[in-house]
Amino acid sequence: MKIARLSGAFLLALSGVLLTAGPASAHTALESSSPAEGASLAAPPRKIELTFAEPVTLQPDPISVTGPDGAKWTVGTPAVVDAVITAPVTPAGPAGAYTLTYKVVSDDGDKVTAAVHFTLTAPVSASSAAPVSASASAAAPVSAASATPARPTADEIGRGVPAWVWILVAVVVVVAAVVVALRLRRPRP
Repeated sequence: MKIARLSGAFLLALSGVLLTAGPASAHTALESSSPAEGASLAAPPRKIELTFAEPVTLQPDPISVTGPDGAKWTVGTPAVVDAVITAPVTPAGPAGAYTLTYKVVSDDGDKVTAAVHFTLTAPVSASSAAPVSASASAAAPVSAASATPARPTADEIGRGVPAWVWILVAVVVVVAAVVVALRLRRPRP
């Protein structure tokens, strides 16, 4: 009987832990961008700005802009301040649909790659394609720590594990505890 009570207490404690557990962390979300998703622009932007729901770091080659016929824009050195990335750009190409692709590392360590689509209604003129000055790209320098994701600290080791793994572990533990409790309650011949 003592083992049955201990099993019941264990199940009750485990249920309490599972019910009070916080939500699993998700990948960061893009909250806003300049240019905005689906924007139609008469003139190309001089800089890209991406604002996320949480602080991010950059992956290698974090921002690219591609247009019709594979036209690529020159992207200057991106700057990261908490959840905002800015980068000067030198546009090039005809009018048409453009895709801004970004690659970041979210606060939970997961790599996120996504895109923003916009349209230029006029081709890039020579004056708007002039290179971005060095002072403009130096306005918000990227620190070495934000350009390269750091190795996780001891506190962050388990944060990158997907939520489904923890749910599966919890289900297995609960099922095992129920099986043990049921076997202990059976009368022995």
